Amino acid sequence: MLVRDAAKAADTFFDVLVIGAGPTGLACAIEVQKAGFTVALVDKGCICNSLFHYPSHMTFFTTPELLEIGGIPFPSPNPKPTRNEALQYYRLVAAHYKLDVRQYERVERVMGEDGEFTVRTEDRFGRTGALRARKLIVSTGYYDLPNLMCIPGESLSKVFHYYNDPHPYFDMDVVVIGGKNSSAIAALELWRSGARVTLVHRHEGMHRHVKYWIKPDIENRIKNGEIEAYFNTDVVEITQDAVVLKTREGLKSIKNDFVFAMTGYHPDFNFLESMGVRFVGPDRLPVCNAETLESNVPGIFLAGVIVAGSRTNEIFIENGRFHGGQIAQALLGK
Repeated sequence: MLVRDAAKAADTFFDVLVIGAGPTGLACAIEVQKAGFTVALVDKGCICNSLFHYPSHMTFFTTPELLEIGGIPFPSPNPKPTRNEALQYYRLVAAHYKLDVRQYERVERVMGEDGEFTVRTEDRFGRTGALRARKLIVSTGYYDLPNLMCIPGESLSKVFHYYNDPHPYFDMDVVVIGGKNSSAIAALELWRSGARVTLVHRHEGMHRHVKYWIKPDIENRIKNGEIEAYFNTDVVEITQDAVVLKTREGLKSIKNDFVFAMTGYHPDFNFLESMGVRFVGPDRLPVCNAETLESNVPGIFLAGVIVAGSRTNEIFIENGRFHGGQIAQALLGK
């Protein structure tokens, strides 16, 4: 039986521990707490760490009500809220529910079994700790692990897999790699801030799923020659002063100061495997009960984008926020 009385739980022993304090993790903690269980969250960064690292001027593609968690309205004067509005909203929700969030503690190892898990952590200063829980919810997202190109020069300090702000790249030669939303947004903002932008994509054009208000903008900038574009092209090497491209006409070296490799991200499959979670199929779908979200490892539940494996375009805040309710119902059933 799960202990549903906070007074019976030790300071570091909980009914449920949520690994990952993004919007889905927060939603899970809220629903589990509402169901009467003791719960804490642990995250290697801050609350909504991935969202914090989104571009500073980012606007969501969705409406405020589809980002709401815990039954708390998301007030916004904009039809599509900004990153900063979302961060404020999730902070206020966490404070409203008095969630126990252990920020800046990286999970190093998970031991034990259903009913008696021990989670070993390490803080920013290398100090180790341990949290114990009867059940675990893993909601670690995918934004922290970029898909690497594995080419010479990718580790140079001029190469970034995240885009934040265009200001530092004024009057610089910048290459943006990729053909989806993040690439288009980065290229447009950099160009509008005075960078000389070259976009490189391995396919024949911008991806068909680029948002309808962004796609014509980037395509018109390319058509007008304001942003240079190389399609059906791969980056094969990055040097201190140039980028080497493999085009249909052969190799081409172009002058370059900075590179934004917007090549996508993937879940931490190694971490899940270390806990015994199994995967199936080429998309590495974790073995998971579709109704309860309990993995093949008894007592370990999965939530958010990691449920879809490498198909990271299937689960977002809008639908992942409901995973907490599914898990809470499963725990009550036990």
